[in-house]
Amino acid sequence: MSITPERRKNLSLRELVDKAYLIIEPFFDPGNAWNGQTLEHLAYRVVRDQLPDIPPEDVQIIVSASTRMYRAKHPGA
Repeated sequence: MSITPERRKNLSLRELVDKAYLIIEPFFDPGNAWNGQTLEHLAYRVVRDQLPDIPPEDVQIIVSASTRMYRAKHPGA
């Protein structure tokens, strides 16, 4: 059995992604769309409100990673 080395360099940011995903997952659900548009843009605001001390670049990373996680978990969405 081979062990894959950890590629991530910022493990604390990875923990924030996991934490934030639980909060912002509903914004990626097409069933929660408003006038045919997803509410993904609101995820940015919620992350900034819930994690006010992180830099804007990390907010972008968190929302982008969460988007990919949602799509991986819900391929038909």
